[in-house]
Amino acid sequence: MLNRRILRVKAFKVLYAYAENPDLSLKEVLSSLDASAEATRDLYLYMLSIVPALTAEAARRTEAARGKFNPTEEDLHPNLRFVENGISALLEKDPDFQRLIEKKKFSWEQQDSFLHSLYETLKTREYYQTYMAAEESSLSRDAELWKNIFASEFEDSDALGAILEDASIYWADELPYVLNTCIGSMDEMARSGRWSFPPLYQSDILSARGKTGVESDRDFVRALVTATYGRLKEYDALIAGSVSKWDRDRLYTTDIVLIAMGLAEAETFPGIPVRVTINEYVEISKYYSTPKSHGFVNGLLDRLIKERMASGIIKKNV
Repeated sequence: MLNRRILRVKAFKVLYAYAENPDLSLKEVLSSLDASAEATRDLYLYMLSIVPALTAEAARRTEAARGKFNPTEEDLHPNLRFVENGISALLEKDPDFQRLIEKKKFSWEQQDSFLHSLYETLKTREYYQTYMAAEESSLSRDAELWKNIFASEFEDSDALGAILEDASIYWADELPYVLNTCIGSMDEMARSGRWSFPPLYQSDILSARGKTGVESDRDFVRALVTATYGRLKEYDALIAGSVSKWDRDRLYTTDIVLIAMGLAEAETFPGIPVRVTINEYVEISKYYSTPKSHGFVNGLLDRLIKERMASGIIKKNV
């Protein structure tokens, strides 16, 4: 589930916390890293559980319309395509999914106003209306509808953002990645007719598919954090010395941590090309640092890596 891009982001966050609080032990930092990794899969489960929750909301609304004092013909004979969608039925009947949801105590019951608003919005969408008007039903059509919902309705929702922020400190900015994973699960369920719990790391998925020689992503990110943690003070001094014309206080902690991670990665993983390493931390800086940081991170990390390659500190086999 977790690829190396998001693992680098998670490593950056725990190492930034260490830079701000040097009393944190390596054990505490690695424990926070593991908790962050598991939290992403928890968010995936929570967002996937909105499928039966929203379906149940539609069913309640449909039944309530039948009981109105003066029901219309549509109220009495509603289109039940969404209420009876096969994706929700699969998840509701899947013992593994239900066990996990119960174990995590995930529920949308307290978010009835959000579900109500979401359903009202959904009914106005052209893709929903097209789905409801289709002549035939199929699991693939149901999956396509949910793919549209995950792609269109959640990422920019302030209401959902507030819900997630209250639920977990780890969920604040991981929603886009998780939504893409949910979309992938829709495709898988449409193909196989069942849900499967995704392994935590992308390398585990590849290994399960029979691909040989796959390096462990868990080992990668823990080694990256360990290497950076152990040499952060050294890298901090190196970075400060490389920009001596600047006032040391003008260096942002985010930039220092990202450059330190880039140096640690270049030194620890000879099989990762230098340009891949630099590009990864430049991209992270665009989201987590200042508007000008990506240029600074790119230029200084490139120079420091070249200097350390010339001196033999960094050795590459690619």
